[in-house]
Amino acid sequence: MKEDILKTAVNLFLTYGFKSVTMDDIANTLGISKKTIYQYFANKTILVEETVMYLFQVISSGIEDIRDLEKNPIEEIYEIKKFLMQNLKDEKSSPQYQLEKYYPKIFKDIKEKQLCVMNDCVSCNLERGKKIGLYRDTINVSFIAKIYFNCMMALKDKDLFPLENFSMKTLMDNYLEYHLRGICTPKGIDLLNDYLKINQS
Repeated sequence: MKEDILKTAVNLFLTYGFKSVTMDDIANTLGISKKTIYQYFANKTILVEETVMYLFQVISSGIEDIRDLEKNPIEEIYEIKKFLMQNLKDEKSSPQYQLEKYYPKIFKDIKEKQLCVMNDCVSCNLERGKKIGLYRDTINVSFIAKIYFNCMMALKDKDLFPLENFSMKTLMDNYLEYHLRGICTPKGIDLLNDYLKINQS
């Protein structure tokens, strides 16, 4: 039952936002009493915290599975993007904004965990790309990994990119192409162009 509650909470929070969804909403969606939820989660803050961690674990595990496939680094980046989009529901409700505003401690903790995972993932991707000649061998891996993470976080800033003007898919597609064209060798650019031609037709 606890996992069912977490899965339902993830779905509702991502669709409507952390502030907007009540314990009653979650109970009604599951067809259970609110009392049942409180048997597992003492209050909404604890539920939000465990939901965020649950989603983090699901996403981290999924990213690891993609990395284990050892696709070329350019394709790997797009596969991870596709996986994130499937699991974050295009973030129409701007859940990151609500999490940061109403649950700042939870937001800070999860951001640090995300940074560790993304830093490792992006650094390995960059090193592999350099090794096989898709990325320029002069790039500063540590610098680009940090820039990449912070730009990804900025895409979710609804003041910078209002949801009514930019879909998350469009933002991520534009940013990934911008990122890759800045670091690719001519060989990498050719592979990127081929990938985009096939996947955007």
